[in-house]
Amino acid sequence: MDSIARVLFQVKESMRRRSNKIVDIVTVAAGMMDENEALDASSVIPTSLGLFAMIQSLNLANMVNLPRDVSRPSYARAELRAGILHIGVGNFHRSHQAVYLDDLFNTGKDYDWALIGAGIRFGDKAMRQALEPQDWLTTVVELEPGADVARVTGVMTGFVPVGEDGRAIVEALDDPGLRIVSLTITEGGYCIDPATGVFNPEHPEIVHDAARLEAPKGVFGVLLAALRRRRDQGLAPFTIMSCDNIPHNGQVAREAVAGLADLVDSALAEYVREQVAFPNSMVDRITPATTDRERATLAERFGIQDNWPVFCEPFRQWVLEDNFPSGRPALEEVGVTFTPHVAAFELMKLRILNGGHAAIAYPAGLLGIHFVHEAMVDPQMRGFLDKLEREEIIPCVPSVPGVDLQGYYQLIAQRFANPGVGDTIPRLAKDGSNRQPKFILPSTRDRLKADADVTGLALVSALWCRYCAGLTEAREPFTLDDPNAGRLKPAALAAKDDPAAFLALRDIFGDVAESPLFRSRFEMALNSLWREGTRATLQRYLKGAL
Repeated sequence: MDSIARVLFQVKESMRRRSNKIVDIVTVAAGMMDENEALDASSVIPTSLGLFAMIQSLNLANMVNLPRDVSRPSYARAELRAGILHIGVGNFHRSHQAVYLDDLFNTGKDYDWALIGAGIRFGDKAMRQALEPQDWLTTVVELEPGADVARVTGVMTGFVPVGEDGRAIVEALDDPGLRIVSLTITEGGYCIDPATGVFNPEHPEIVHDAARLEAPKGVFGVLLAALRRRRDQGLAPFTIMSCDNIPHNGQVAREAVAGLADLVDSALAEYVREQVAFPNSMVDRITPATTDRERATLAERFGIQDNWPVFCEPFRQWVLEDNFPSGRPALEEVGVTFTPHVAAFELMKLRILNGGHAAIAYPAGLLGIHFVHEAMVDPQMRGFLDKLEREEIIPCVPSVPGVDLQGYYQLIAQRFANPGVGDTIPRLAKDGSNRQPKFILPSTRDRLKADADVTGLALVSALWCRYCAGLTEAREPFTLDDPNAGRLKPAALAAKDDPAAFLALRDIFGDVAESPLFRSRFEMALNSLWREGTRATLQRYLKGAL
């Protein structure tokens, strides 16, 4: 079933509950379509816009035909020139950085800072294939109950072909007009040791690219190869701007590029450390994954067929260090905060928001709760998160200029509870082996150093361990979505009888696992989870009896 037919099917199903008559009309409309027929412009189906509204395929030619309530760029594509190459064109990038640039271009300024997409993963190839037929346009829907708002962004002007290695990206970066390379490559993409946060020179991608920098397969090999070419051609280096949820993300990116350079050429490593800028940043916007549900909703509500739309919450925040020697767009004019205190904002967000996500993901997953907003209306789940944040996480977050941390948490809780976003527990629960060391264990470590109790944080780690066993409270098996699932699950199952078996994953737990207090709290929590169950354990924690 092609994408149009699939969307029609989804709309038909969503309409079934409303009117049999409408279902019949959709059936007729779908039946008029040949499965192999190319629908370049539009399809006629019943939508909330009217009984026979037109579904417009998203592309430049159809921009004038979009519904009036869909915002679109006020600038012309022909006026844009690329100044940023972005690696990792996913949903978050398109709901965040691309939206800020769209806002800026709509003011009539900085048209020489448009985006070119790039990537080297399989998912990058799929994204390129989805965006190319729609001229690199994206529909972004901000979700607020009863007040969804759609806009089309047009800041991307192209997408480097995705090959077996990164040579095409390296060649693209010969263009001196590309002055920034931005990254959203996920927390696990930085080739660092999860327990220490230090660059790992033995990472397979690093080992490969150190030996074959002329055909790099990793992001940092691509960046280093491109920087070497620009240096050799007498061109200024580009600035590398990480937009991932990692503490001190600019410094981490710097150590990855320079660490790889150390394995290749000491002079090149010195060049990277002295000449290339790596600004730190804090980025924030809850952006769920796209499924056929979102595609159907977009078609039904706004009359647009987009191969890969983005749905997200209304809130967004971007805090940046102003370290761009080759220039930057005037993002401060559209709400971006430039400050030398990025680390304080970054730590606040990682501990309170990302840590909060990690805290509720595993108990909710064990209890079969699918959506984040459903977890937030569960009294035990909300009580667990409130108590954990209030008593253990927020007290070890340093003050942030102009921010009330308790008020910030209340805003976070409201965002989590937004039912319009439809964020899922499986999304929060994935990749725990990379997320726990960044979002939970640093708070645990800080409290242990301060001789403070860690009952709640140890419970979070125990819940993750119990989740890694791959079995819900209802005894339903599920697949653990984690690159280290092959060793996490056996360790979690062994920990049912011997909790220390999970803490033996020292590349994840590091020195936290050596603390007698943490080990004791973890063991008590895990034993309770296996013996009494998730709800009973949460209740004991809420009563102060765990």
